[in-house]
Amino acid sequence: MGYRLSFLLIAVMFVFTACDNNSTDNTKASGTFDVTISIVSTARMFPSGGVFNTPTGADAPAAIFPGESYEFSFDAPVGSKLSFATMMVQSNDFFYAPDGDGIDLFDSNGNPVSGDVTNQVMLWDAGTEANQEPGTGMDQAPRQSAANTGDADPDNTVRPAPDTYNNLPAVSDVIQVTLTANSDINFTVRITNVSTSSTLSTSTGTVAVPLSPGVFVVHTESNPLFTNGQADAGNGLEGIAEDGDPSALSAWIDENTGLTNILAPGVYAVHTRKDPLFTEGSADRGQGLEALAEDGDPSLLNDALATVTGVVSHGIFNTPDGASAPGPLTPGNSYSFSVNAEEGDYLSFATMFVQSNDLFYAPDGMGIALFNNGTAVSGDVTSQIKLWDAGTEVNEKPGFGANQAPRQSGANTGTTENGTVRQVNDGFSYPAVNEVIKVTIQSR
Repeated sequence: MGYRLSFLLIAVMFVFTACDNNSTDNTKASGTFDVTISIVSTARMFPSGGVFNTPTGADAPAAIFPGESYEFSFDAPVGSKLSFATMMVQSNDFFYAPDGDGIDLFDSNGNPVSGDVTNQVMLWDAGTEANQEPGTGMDQAPRQSAANTGDADPDNTVRPAPDTYNNLPAVSDVIQVTLTANSDINFTVRITNVSTSSTLSTSTGTVAVPLSPGVFVVHTESNPLFTNGQADAGNGLEGIAEDGDPSALSAWIDENTGLTNILAPGVYAVHTRKDPLFTEGSADRGQGLEALAEDGDPSLLNDALATVTGVVSHGIFNTPDGASAPGPLTPGNSYSFSVNAEEGDYLSFATMFVQSNDLFYAPDGMGIALFNNGTAVSGDVTSQIKLWDAGTEVNEKPGFGANQAPRQSGANTGTTENGTVRQVNDGFSYPAVNEVIKVTIQSR
């Protein structure tokens, strides 16, 4: 009897020990993770801009003389304008340019404009050098001993050129500007010198009026090259207006030209199974990814995640850090959210690349592992993020398309693509992922 009781006690102890060991083995590491999605690129002022300095048919930069032209082409988004500046060489600091609003590149219906736009061009005084009689002054480019000579102008404001010597020719007697729309977003400008050897009458005779190399810029606000009634901003206009040298202003334009990257509110999911948001190589499931990728609306996809097998938790991130209301993410700002997870869980998210028709940033289908051999992950995980094409809308050039969120007339516009979800590869140029977005995870 005693033997049987001892055996029973030993058996019971074995069972409890076994249960305790099983409990230890089944305990998974867990933790809270703070996720931050930041835009690391800088904002750009202009979608397009540059220099024109080589006469049509020539091999090297030079001024244009009677009968010669400059030509340049560029892309422009709907609603934008064109400004440029080229020196009236027979002056101290006069230049031809549109007025403060620039030249409209699209009509009120969003159609690209073509035609002669010379009537929108004026002759301006940069206010950087005292004026002498046009065509005779010894501090004017054709006769000065060196660049940047001449006395300071007592009126240092940019203003319409004063006809102090009663000899300024009409704008249309010197310059002709034509605009040609090559496509919905592409334009060519031709600047022609239409002066003759007798266009400018001076106290010593008549002369032609050369035009200098210059710069152009596409913009949506007022003319960024100067402001009527204010002093030159010091970005390089003086170099063009006094010496026909566009290098400084061109460098400033280059620094401020490019794509301004924006991200939209997005959705996240903690999951245990692959492909909670999409399947690479397959069509969009119709659960809301299209609305997120085309219009920056994460609500439908977030609702659908409630029924997706393997999704542990999910939610929306839509309010930039430090902001009081939901909104898009602009350069230098970030979205943040926190999730709880245990070993074996993965994190996926999606946020729209706003300057597109249907592109979004997200990890691949497996997502980002939140644990590594039981250790919670912390650090920069940007290398696991890719730029995806939802395959739901035909792509236009990023930052220029009329059916892209910043410019479209309404949600869900654009040509249907009926494609598959894939990494973007459409022939357009996109910045590297890590030049736009940074994603960090901090465990606690």
